Amino acid sequence: MTQFNRITFDTNSMGGRACIRGMRVTVSLILNLVSNGMNAADIVKEYPYLEEEDIRQSLQYAAWLADETVQTLEMTNL
Repeated sequence: MTQFNRITFDTNSMGGRACIRGMRVTVSLILNLVSNGMNAADIVKEYPYLEEEDIRQSLQYAAWLADETVQTLEMTNL
């Protein structure tokens, strides 16, 4: 996960959820803003302490998580 240098985790902040640069701004907030039609410039205007690279890395992190493979287990009679 070294490519996500702006995504941080702290069990003492926001319940350990993925946040932006140690701030109390979660990746999920960024994703919700984008999914509701805001672009990076809109988000930075609304949250001036964020940078466009924060939004890019949030999207990249979500894509990385979504790329996980789901393994199904075949149940056998015990």
